[in-house]
Amino acid sequence: MLKVVYPLVAVFSHSPSATFMTPLSATGSPKTVSPQRGIGVSHSMLDTLQPGLTRLLARDALPILGPDGTEPPTRQQGSRRRRFSRRRNFTHQPASPPGDREMERRRFLRGASSVVGASLLSGSWSAAQSAGGPSVPPMGMTNLGGGAPTDEAFWTQIRQQFRLSYDRIYLNTAGLGPSPRRVIRAVSEMIEDLEDRCESGHNHDLWETAKGRAARILGCDPDEIAYTRNTTEGVNIVCNGLPLETGDEVITTTHEHVGNTISWLARQRRDGIRMRVFEPSMASAAETLQRLTDLITPRTRAISISHITTATGQVLPLEQIGKLAAEHDLYYFVDGAQSAGHIPLDMRAIGCHAYATSGHKWLLGPKGTGLLYVRKDALDLVEARWVGAYSGGGDFDMSTGEFSFATTAQRYEFGTVPVSLFHGLSEAMGFLLDLGMHRVWDRSHYLGTRLIEGLDSAGAEVISPRAADEHSGIVTFRVEGMSRADLQGYLAKDFKIRSRGIYEGGLDAVRVAPHIYSAATDVDRVIEAVEALKL
Repeated sequence: MLKVVYPLVAVFSHSPSATFMTPLSATGSPKTVSPQRGIGVSHSMLDTLQPGLTRLLARDALPILGPDGTEPPTRQQGSRRRRFSRRRNFTHQPASPPGDREMERRRFLRGASSVVGASLLSGSWSAAQSAGGPSVPPMGMTNLGGGAPTDEAFWTQIRQQFRLSYDRIYLNTAGLGPSPRRVIRAVSEMIEDLEDRCESGHNHDLWETAKGRAARILGCDPDEIAYTRNTTEGVNIVCNGLPLETGDEVITTTHEHVGNTISWLARQRRDGIRMRVFEPSMASAAETLQRLTDLITPRTRAISISHITTATGQVLPLEQIGKLAAEHDLYYFVDGAQSAGHIPLDMRAIGCHAYATSGHKWLLGPKGTGLLYVRKDALDLVEARWVGAYSGGGDFDMSTGEFSFATTAQRYEFGTVPVSLFHGLSEAMGFLLDLGMHRVWDRSHYLGTRLIEGLDSAGAEVISPRAADEHSGIVTFRVEGMSRADLQGYLAKDFKIRSRGIYEGGLDAVRVAPHIYSAATDVDRVIEAVEALKL
């Protein structure tokens, strides 16, 4: 007779003295059970367990239950999903200098069996198998190599850290990025922790850790960062906070996301400012810079521009634009929705006054999170229009009407934020920092290069730029005789590829955006789909 051992899960509070042990239900949720009742262990439950407890369960031979609560049939050899694979000849030109990549590699691999293996990588193998994914053991159990852009074994291990379904090829990171398992766990645990304590969540250590990680991602000081819900909220804070008057001009591009465009158009309608736009050149950064320069007049007050455009994935020459803005004494704002978590950043080198991004795209964080960077010397230039308890410096006098703002970017955090979501964002940023942003960018850039060269050879019209320092992991293309709706529908129906139609700037095309969870065979599948149209 099998002796059933009741597994216990530790629920950790951020209070050092608060640790609770509760039995697990069959769904993986903490639950009180009768000592006479036996329980199995589901795959979702295994995802929540610490490695030590996982080993305990394996040692005591508890049954593994499928999603319906029954033991799944034995896996047949050769039953793994067959995936498209093809070797292609193409060249990849690195887009960034090596920098400290070797140090990043050693740090990542050194932690693979401890920190990375325990928090970033635990519980992934069984869950991936139950989702129909490839049978790849958890990281730390095999030789991973150096994580080079072309090291598919390494990136296959990274793929296992995501719950993302294997029933389709997801290539829409530029719209929404999936979160690693450790992020999902962090959010869930924080929700439970907050409900256990029923406190407001003012955990300064947690906030310092999160903003410290955000500062490393953005390349700035933690005091220059405010939490927002998304990029659009950051855009609105800056757009409505800058001191602009009727007739003042703001320069932007035709390839901006609608959230950036409409925010400025609303201010134009309300205050009479004038928007001036240009189309970025796909030929060269120098031509793009010249087109921008040609629009500057004595009435120009600001430049609002994307780092990486949502329409084509073009990397704009931000440092040169920053120098141009400084030369003409212009406010300089950057929409970083497609860059944070995608490319290494340095706010000092960019030279912008403000930079907004989302947590739910390339940062792989929870949906409903964002970051706003405002340079220290620009805090009083970008007026906080929405204010609350967290905006003030603590000094206010109702009798005189006097009050002071916080001396940091916290002045833009006007109310209670979703603590659990930003704890998850902190974990997501930690995941990327463990990998190293140079490694992340090199992988995305490599996949972009593979797409561009493969689509060229397949006969598609690639709209994204080809220069190594101007293209990213986002690639936009079209096929002669097909509308964006037809092409997107064809990719989805016939090849199970999730893409996004592009209409910005008058384009009629389709965008694909792989990230670190994408395989080379995923982008090859796009190329195969285009090649099939010629048959």
